[in-house]
Amino acid sequence: MKKQVKLYNVIFPFWMLMFWPTPPVILLTLFGNLAIDALVLYLALRALKVPDRGGVMKKAWWRVWLSGFLADVIGAAWLALGLFGAMALDANGIGWIGDFGMAMTVNPFRHPLALVWTAIGVAAAGVCIYFFDKRALKKCEGLDSRQRHIAALAMAIVTAPWLFFIPMYI
Repeated sequence: MKKQVKLYNVIFPFWMLMFWPTPPVILLTLFGNLAIDALVLYLALRALKVPDRGGVMKKAWWRVWLSGFLADVIGAAWLALGLFGAMALDANGIGWIGDFGMAMTVNPFRHPLALVWTAIGVAAAGVCIYFFDKRALKKCEGLDSRQRHIAALAMAIVTAPWLFFIPMYI
């Protein structure tokens, strides 16, 4: 007799939309990230009183934008690992693993482990953003090491994937 597996109420969280291959979602994600990354970088350079903001922006905007995507994918992979790992360990959705998996799909604030797991994903993406952007900004001659550090730190804090915390349902 075959074992029957049922998946009850499997709902993908909001952050999984970035993997949904529809043109409107992809375009919205691409241009939304571009606008936010460019704005945060520009404001960081302005706060640092960098004289050649335009030159730095011209040289770094696409590197910062692409590295932000890579960092977001790393954070999303961490979340997916938790979600699919919970589903694999507890296919029936019973017990604390099932509760963790359900919280990962709907609302990370429903389970302490889901909240911690999500926070680790956001933090990992933020750390990646910092190091990727610091490396991308090394190619800009108009910035010294302190300015690169502060601009990359601002990018990491502001553009970390905070949307991972948004619940699908309360």
